[in-house]
Amino acid sequence: MMYRSQVIGCGAFLPETVLTNHDLAQKVDTSDEWIRERSGIEKRHIVAANQTCSDLSYLAAKEALATAGVDASLVDCIVVATTTPDHPCPATATRVQEKLGANRAFAFDVQAVCSGFVYAVAVADNFIKTGQAKYALVIGADTMSQVLDWNDRTTCVLFGDGAGALLLKAVPETDDRGILSTHLFSDGNLYDALYVDNSVATDNQRGYIRMQGKEIFKNAVQKIGEAVEKALEYNKLTADDVDWFVPHQANKRIILGVSEKFNIPMSKVVLTIDQHANTSAASIPLAISVAVNDGRIKPGNLVLIEAMGGGLTWGSALIRW
Repeated sequence: MMYRSQVIGCGAFLPETVLTNHDLAQKVDTSDEWIRERSGIEKRHIVAANQTCSDLSYLAAKEALATAGVDASLVDCIVVATTTPDHPCPATATRVQEKLGANRAFAFDVQAVCSGFVYAVAVADNFIKTGQAKYALVIGADTMSQVLDWNDRTTCVLFGDGAGALLLKAVPETDDRGILSTHLFSDGNLYDALYVDNSVATDNQRGYIRMQGKEIFKNAVQKIGEAVEKALEYNKLTADDVDWFVPHQANKRIILGVSEKFNIPMSKVVLTIDQHANTSAASIPLAISVAVNDGRIKPGNLVLIEAMGGGLTWGSALIRW
């Protein structure tokens, strides 16, 4: 029998501490107006000193399992997409496995920066398609505040912390609902456009995120557009067929550029960047959780997700909810 991955649960977690643009204006030379105009961000959540990526991941995963009514003991596979693991090794996913008590699962991390969640969905989907997993837990989680230079106003205003998770279940391929396709891309020639400035080989401490903002912005709409086109063409669909567009929440102007390129009205775009900022691998599942919980995303809806991140990496997935 051939299988496809169906989304049966979603969860999210945001740290308690909220940092507004006005708060940031007390720390660096910036303003609420400057940040909103350039990014669309109003506030972001920041982890406490004792909170780790696995803490956030566990709480989001726990909610995803609860909404699906599935016990952790049934999970076969846990994939955590993160740029900010608890430690360089072992995988943060194994810590999440231990906290959940998902003892039969195999667990590992995926690193594709802001594209990480799309990559993790693609990996888990392939395990289900090949019959290696019946239940797969896909988590996007990042504590970006821990790799920010709080004196650099060009980056420290853009990011936040959080985690989101989806639980996937193997269903017969004849079922209309599920992941229809995933599409991944990368270009190592743009490696230096977005990176953290330390080396594990020489410095085991986390460095600071460095970004060539103009280079990222220049490539974003083109490369995201490429991923969106691939998903639509592969499934012989058009943008008009999409019920909800859930983009990576990096910059409102980039999201507007992509929606205009495909004539997707903003009424069909799930936008959470104002409340969460850029949470890297967590941004798409956090946005999905918001839209599911407020009733916008319903069973049978066609949901398109996309992201671009450091590497550069980018990708998309089309899901019949």
